[in-house]
Amino acid sequence: MDDVIARVREILSTTPDRWRLLTASVEPGLLARQPTRGEWSAAECLQHLLDTELGAFSVRVEPFLDGRDFENFDPDAPGSRPEAVAKLADVAAKLANARARSLAPLATVTEADLDRTARHSELGVVTMREMLNEWAAHDLRHTVQAERPLMQPFIVGSGKWRGYFADHDAEPAAG
Repeated sequence: MDDVIARVREILSTTPDRWRLLTASVEPGLLARQPTRGEWSAAECLQHLLDTELGAFSVRVEPFLDGRDFENFDPDAPGSRPEAVAKLADVAAKLANARARSLAPLATVTEADLDRTARHSELGVVTMREMLNEWAAHDLRHTVQAERPLMQPFIVGSGKWRGYFADHDAEPAAG
């Protein structure tokens, strides 16, 4: 992919707006719906994106630039999750604010910095390029994951078209 830095910034810049729109326009019950037991709801995906924005991605650019190593981020470790926020719109706003702060150091990254390395406590030596690609992919992964539970009531109600959604249907209709 050409111009990795610009492509990553494009993705990272759109995520907060998507979440602000979802939390402002979709009813909270649908956002809290899990597609199947044990899978994340859209609300849980949003909280996870905020947690990782504050505890993982925003703190990784500077170690690469400074030649320092960094620890793995465990979203389930004590103290890794900020206090839960009751209103999803507030979580989306916190994500937007955190992302704006995260994009500032990213603006200083140059093409020459992409090959800088750091030691990740779990993965070993990684490059800035790999970390930036992972950051954008992580955003998109959880956006897609959040859409699955939102789709379920519409898939169920789509009647004879339901089969078209087989790859997204959490509980396929009996054939």
